[in-house]
Amino acid sequence: MELKHLRAFVALAEELHFGRAAERLCIVQPALSMQIKALEADLGVRLFERDRHRVALSDTGAVFLPEARATLHQAARAEQTARLSARGEIGTLRVAFVSSVLPRLLPELMRRMHARYPMIALELKDMPTPVQIAALHDGKLDFGLIRLPVSGAGVEIRVVMEERFVVAVPEHHTLARKAQIRPADLRGHPAFVLARRYAPGLYDEMLVAFRQQRVSLEIAAELGEYTTMLALISAGLGIGVIPQHAAMALPPKVVARPLDLRDHRTGIGLAWRDLDTPAKRVFAQVMEECAQEVQAADDSSPSKSVA
Repeated sequence: MELKHLRAFVALAEELHFGRAAERLCIVQPALSMQIKALEADLGVRLFERDRHRVALSDTGAVFLPEARATLHQAARAEQTARLSARGEIGTLRVAFVSSVLPRLLPELMRRMHARYPMIALELKDMPTPVQIAALHDGKLDFGLIRLPVSGAGVEIRVVMEERFVVAVPEHHTLARKAQIRPADLRGHPAFVLARRYAPGLYDEMLVAFRQQRVSLEIAAELGEYTTMLALISAGLGIGVIPQHAAMALPPKVVARPLDLRDHRTGIGLAWRDLDTPAKRVFAQVMEECAQEVQAADDSSPSKSVA
């Protein structure tokens, strides 16, 4: 069967008039008659009862009509899917992220992707940076939002955001009274930090930044997630040094104060192995646009405490 024969059949079944059906299909009436005869010959059935005065569906034609409509609908869907795929407007992308992008960058990215490319599904996974790098190499991820810096990753990386550090403290802690905290202010206050195995570059550079100001950060515990750290701080069990975006989702009874590490910032990067599909390329483009706006908003906002 040819699709044009099915279209001819459906048009005639709905119009029950050769002239109107031919006009609807923008063909001449003899061509329509030939297409109907060809379809009936292919199927070996009679689809219409017709004479010089009337056209009616046969019993077989009435049964065949919903199937023909469904076939044409599926064919149109397949054509649309192919066109959308070629333009990068449909597909599934596997994207991992570090938890500190949850409060702001990731929601903004998801909102833009859904608004612009609603037929691209994002499979999101919260993963530490080293696990993301391994998953990218194994082909289990398309993109990773990783904590920088990383060395010897063997993947493409584009810096999408840089952020300063803050100190998260219980609301009644003595450090909560300060508008800005200096590294020296943390002496005698052991702090929770993200464990080195989850973000070795972040861990090492943060300690270097402290040493540059002649302060050794006292570490109370190394934890796997900022959410766990903030929960402990909310319970009054300590303080934590975290990136500023992680402080955009503070639990009750926790405040954050800017940490003066001079010009030191920590970065978030978008990592991938290749951009070999249109969907991957449009995702990378939207990510860059989103990150630029988020970064510009951060840079234009004065440094301030977060309560």
